[in-house]
Amino acid sequence: MIETLDMTVDFRAAMSRLATGVSVITTRSGSTSIGMAASAVSALSLDPLQLLVCIGNQLYTRTAIAEHGRFAVNVLGEDSEPLARNFGASKRDKFAGVETIDDHGVPVLKDAIAVVVCDVAELLPGGDHTIFVGDVRYCAHRADGRPLLYFAGGFGALGAPH
Repeated sequence: MIETLDMTVDFRAAMSRLATGVSVITTRSGSTSIGMAASAVSALSLDPLQLLVCIGNQLYTRTAIAEHGRFAVNVLGEDSEPLARNFGASKRDKFAGVETIDDHGVPVLKDAIAVVVCDVAELLPGGDHTIFVGDVRYCAHRADGRPLLYFAGGFGALGAPH
């Protein structure tokens, strides 16, 4: 291993080698839909059903989830890079032209290959992020869905299964 003086750069480079699925986290602030692209999402527990998402403390989505108390994890499919870029951008209305369903108190992306709607169970400190533990209230998936992946700073898809 090569040692460097800037551990942050090394850490980011090392973690970029961990391929992750891409999700859009959605919630509401009053009647306004709020969303952001995220890769820090993980199943946490089967009993009770829980997952976690990690969101930067400086992001408005963090405040909106904490205030609304409910969020959705929308797992993006391999053809959804434009959605990932849209929700990863810093712009006002990320929902313009995006089809959503709002049956669960938060916007759910119609094109997601899977969705999990959660009520906030806990907020935990995580350095410059907040870890939201969510109690699952609804989940669904498309059996034929294949995920969009994020790896080494770029988007990709799974190869054919072996």
